[in-house]
Amino acid sequence: MSKRVVITGLGVISPNAMDVPGFLHAIKNGVSGVKFMPQYEELKFNCQVAGSPAFEWEDLRNYLTETSLYGLKGKGIAFGIKAALDAWMDAGNEITCEETLWETGCVFGSSVADTDVIKNAITRVDAKESRKLGSRVVEQIMNSGVTAYISGRLGLGNKIISNSSACATGTQAILMGYEYIKYGMAKRMVVGSSEYVDAYIFGAFDSMRVLSRKHNDEPVRASRPMSITAGGFVPGSGAGALILEDLDFALARGARIYGEVLGGSNNSGGQRGGGSMTAPAATGVIRCIQEAMNNAGITGQQVDLVSGHLTATIADKLEIQNWALALGRTADDFPMVNSLKSMIGHCLSAAGSIETVAAVLQIVHGFVHPNINLEDANPEIINLIGANNLPTKIVNKKINIVAKANFGFGDINTCLIISRYDK
Repeated sequence: MSKRVVITGLGVISPNAMDVPGFLHAIKNGVSGVKFMPQYEELKFNCQVAGSPAFEWEDLRNYLTETSLYGLKGKGIAFGIKAALDAWMDAGNEITCEETLWETGCVFGSSVADTDVIKNAITRVDAKESRKLGSRVVEQIMNSGVTAYISGRLGLGNKIISNSSACATGTQAILMGYEYIKYGMAKRMVVGSSEYVDAYIFGAFDSMRVLSRKHNDEPVRASRPMSITAGGFVPGSGAGALILEDLDFALARGARIYGEVLGGSNNSGGQRGGGSMTAPAATGVIRCIQEAMNNAGITGQQVDLVSGHLTATIADKLEIQNWALALGRTADDFPMVNSLKSMIGHCLSAAGSIETVAAVLQIVHGFVHPNINLEDANPEIINLIGANNLPTKIVNKKINIVAKANFGFGDINTCLIISRYDK
């Protein structure tokens, strides 16, 4: 029999906050985490702003043993560890456990290992100094490094998966964890994703000329989803994590319940019909959203909020068109829409997990966070769904169901349906 899957813990490392309380305050008040990066000016990048968390290595002092912390250089792994362990404790669990937790697993994703760490390894090897690399390099350059650290620290014994699907990674990880619980393969899952955009990854995107270049002197205004003056996305870093549990398992241990994952879908447009390595096919996107709703047992009319991918590129208006067709709603009948990327930039693999934490908080606290930098919404978007559905200030409103989607390079689509918990 299928199970109900509930959310019992949240953790986040974001450009505008380092924990859930700070993150809640930031998204309610439209606080931007986008900053000017002097290093990128020195490197002569066109885009010189980024969403960068205020992370210090001391932040992990109470999360890892001294042995594990010593020699850890991968920031993407560090972000994931802190977010996941914060979520674990937020769910009422202790970090220290002597026994293997066979009922609990982990799906945590990322794009690539930190290229700063890889560069150090390459430099040492080329200089014939491989003996100086030490024993901690391999675990930090393997894509599964973040899940290995998380599962080892918590003693997780169920399915341990490292997924990677570009910008769809975070929502895909949550969906995979949901499915393992729903179909009886696990009782509890730690799910999420992390990303550290260093100069080498940043430079690769900058060379594609898809990043914001017009607001280097006004970083807070640089990320402009759905704006007619949007000039490209702003790369961001961070991590988001959730604890998912079988409802009966959560109730038996007296867990606090934030919300419920009703269902979801993951597919690909196959890079056909307008889809490509860098653009989603409309047919695939629409199919993904509709399959997610069917899986969740809801209709488009029941969606109160669309938490879109919406990256501040020309793809925004196409995405809104796809949502309208998938939901079968337009104009004043359309649900409210917001994009967290207006505040934190595009955190790539971490985008979906951070944005899902934001979606859950909006359900729990009854509000729709603002779209900052949307004083000049794209007229084509307004003509389709109306200006009233694009809030630029916080809207206090009961939210029952959120549709959260992300679309990644390779024409990969994921959509989650998250709801208020109904006993």
